[in-house]
Amino acid sequence: MASPASPERPWRPSLGRTLAYLLAGTGAAALSLLLLQLLLGRRLAQQQLIQTGSEVASNLVLGEVALERFSPEVLGQISGMQLVVGRRPESAATPARVGRGDRRLRWQTQRLQAELCRRLGRCPAVQPAFSPRRGVWVEMASPLEPVWLFVSLPSPRGWPPDPLLLSLSIGLGALGALLLFLTLEIQRPLTRLQVALADVGLEALPEALPDQGAPAVRQLMARFNAMLLRLEDSGRERTTMLAGIAHDLRSPLTRLRLRLALAAEGPMAPQALERAQADIRSIERIIRQFMIFAGAEAGESPVLVPLDALVAESAASVGEVPLELDLEPLVRRVRPIALARAVGNLLDNALTYGRPPLRLVLRPLGPADGAASANGEDGPVESGFEIQVWDSGEGIAPAQWQKAMTPFQRLDQARGGEGHCGLGLAIAAKVARDHGGDLRRLEAPASAEPPLGRFAVALRAWPLPGE
Repeated sequence: MASPASPERPWRPSLGRTLAYLLAGTGAAALSLLLLQLLLGRRLAQQQLIQTGSEVASNLVLGEVALERFSPEVLGQISGMQLVVGRRPESAATPARVGRGDRRLRWQTQRLQAELCRRLGRCPAVQPAFSPRRGVWVEMASPLEPVWLFVSLPSPRGWPPDPLLLSLSIGLGALGALLLFLTLEIQRPLTRLQVALADVGLEALPEALPDQGAPAVRQLMARFNAMLLRLEDSGRERTTMLAGIAHDLRSPLTRLRLRLALAAEGPMAPQALERAQADIRSIERIIRQFMIFAGAEAGESPVLVPLDALVAESAASVGEVPLELDLEPLVRRVRPIALARAVGNLLDNALTYGRPPLRLVLRPLGPADGAASANGEDGPVESGFEIQVWDSGEGIAPAQWQKAMTPFQRLDQARGGEGHCGLGLAIAAKVARDHGGDLRRLEAPASAEPPLGRFAVALRAWPLPGE
């Protein structure tokens, strides 16, 4: 079943997850670079050779024209071209130097020669040069003796890679890391959430979702888990309430049936009818408490009311029981019917399970009490209030306090009587929560003097926002 939802906290990216995505992006970029180098590296090298062929063809044409008037030495000095006259440059490499680089140079020599043939209309001799610089010797058309022009050729890029391919690979790696992030941190958690939402409302609630994904997805998961908790609590309360209805109504109905049978016989008719009416009032009280706890008055709008007058009016229902009022004048925006019923329940519990005299206290709460208002604002609120109901009984032990506030739970040593179904403190606690507060137990210090009392239940609450 759903686990408690953790409070929302600022999201900080995990160092491990960040490094994992960086490594994934780097790996995708490296793989992209390798594939681009295999697919586009040769084409880029061919484009470079085409551009080099255009430049060499222009130099050949201009150089051949200049050789008609100048000697090769003078032409080399004027143009900066490296020329060799007469001898044919060495073309063969030693066996120790034959390798992958030599094969690439021969391939470049063949492609450059083909490009020169296409541009010049004739095919000049092109000889690879392995040393001292990497390049080729191209034969120029000379009227007197052979002249060779040296053209330097760069090595086809292996490392460092071509800037264009490197940029494309980095972009593809970033895109791959982004797609991986969207899949793992957004798409997969949202798919899990969609499946879990489809299971809500069936026979059993789905399991709580793990706290994973991007910040917005984590907030959705936290809200979904909180919804599961509310549904689970509501279902548990509904089941307990339905089971408690039959149990709490069985005893007064049995007594009512017996007393009606006695009334029919005659001699005990007046007493039986009076007790039957008491049983009917007990049944009405139980049904009314069930309706209140089930939320029959959940739609009540908050209004500004004088709390001291509201609490004093609720205290009037205790009758002739000794009761001291210690009420400070306060005006707050509350749900008056619900708050009055909660105060009535606290007084009724004090009368039923405690001992008079009673003392009813109303006091404001300030920043020192450090709580949040019911409208969801953070930080302390100065306009809170606390209602304390003191009696002179033994009170409820701290170990039994949570059980006492649980719906339909009675403490054997403290609870009994007719018309009580274990919802008095539960309804008061629910009203306190609706007002952003809670229900607390108080014990008087040993040195306290009457009429403070020995034990009290305190309802702490904060004003509700206006409509």
